[in-house]
Amino acid sequence: MRIAWLFPGQGSQEVGMGRSVAERFASSRDVFARADAALGESSPGQEPISKLCFEGPDEALVMTANTQPALVATSSAIVAAIREAHPALPAPVVALGHSLGEYSALVAAGALSLEDAVRLCRARGKAMQAAVPPGEGSMAAVIGVDDAAIQAACTEASSVGPVSPANFNAPGQTVIAGAAAAVARATEIIGSRGGKVIPLKVSAPFHCALMKPAAVAIESELAPVTVGDLAFPVIANVDAEPNQDKARVKGLLVKQVDSPVEWVRSIKRAAELQIDVALEIGPGKVLAGLVKRIDKSIRVVSVSDAKAVEELSSILG
Repeated sequence: MRIAWLFPGQGSQEVGMGRSVAERFASSRDVFARADAALGESSPGQEPISKLCFEGPDEALVMTANTQPALVATSSAIVAAIREAHPALPAPVVALGHSLGEYSALVAAGALSLEDAVRLCRARGKAMQAAVPPGEGSMAAVIGVDDAAIQAACTEASSVGPVSPANFNAPGQTVIAGAAAAVARATEIIGSRGGKVIPLKVSAPFHCALMKPAAVAIESELAPVTVGDLAFPVIANVDAEPNQDKARVKGLLVKQVDSPVEWVRSIKRAAELQIDVALEIGPGKVLAGLVKRIDKSIRVVSVSDAKAVEELSSILG
């Protein structure tokens, strides 16, 4: 059986995530203990990330600097549970993560240690939040408009500020990001041409040119990090190609910060590898919904808790 592992990004977090695997599996408890220790060293005085995952409160969990390491810790804890419960399960043919989820994929592949990944993601969250003052940037989801028309609207709206496609999530669902005035202008243009645009409640305009300061900060944070050999390839967000060259990992992660997430192309690339089933490893079922709209040949099984981990035997045969 040819398996892919998928890892969700920011927006999929929920209070209670990871708690059931930590209660059921010793390896998952160890993951959360390691994440707590790593973040405690770099951010003394903050609540343990495990407590935020298990108990919230939601207003703390949704803070970008908390959400990002929390999701990496949770997805990594579920990977540990899968490996503990199903030691004979074949390694994935490929892994991929949506935005932040790329860090979870790299941990699973062995390129990044869990400790480095959660510290990097805390720094990444802080840098992305600090790159644009509150209210000066925004994001919006565009529904039912093709990519060429979206790009044309962004180009026209760029006369008032930077705006560009940020997430190619599924056919007919693309997110744009940039300066608030430019996103508003692009929204008007798309609306006048029959498109539907939904403003998103986000703390910053991710994956656009305004994130350049955050990319510079992440490059600095990555400099001392040791990248290990990848046990399997990880499809990078920026070029939608499988990468197993550890020398390219840092550059791809830096570029990812201010470049669009090529999720549609990434899933199509995974499908070319003749994947039988993809495991969505982390909270929620957002990726399962997107994959269904991109390529119905890939069956997605969402694995978000201990029950789902235990049921994998019957699902995978």
